[in-house]
Amino acid sequence: MASMACFVIMSKNDIPIYEAEVGSAPKREDQAYQHQFILHAALDVVQDLAWATNTMFLKSVDRFDDLVVSVYVTAGHILLILRYRPSESILVEWW
Repeated sequence: MASMACFVIMSKNDIPIYEAEVGSAPKREDQAYQHQFILHAALDVVQDLAWATNTMFLKSVDRFDDLVVSVYVTAGHILLILRYRPSESILVEWW
């Protein structure tokens, strides 16, 4: 199975600052914006959790099919978002 991960830096106003896809999965036209949909859908959960906990690393905040979204919230409420497959959990440990 091809591996694919997506990393996004999101401003406190939910505007993407940086976006990178890493991996060897072939791009399909129907999945061109799937990662954006998944990450924006997770933002509501992240905003609720960011104010409810004092933890900066929010592991597995959202799931979509076989993809997981983890988030690191900075003190300035900048979000570092990583979308990955659970089988690639080494990415999260490294991150």
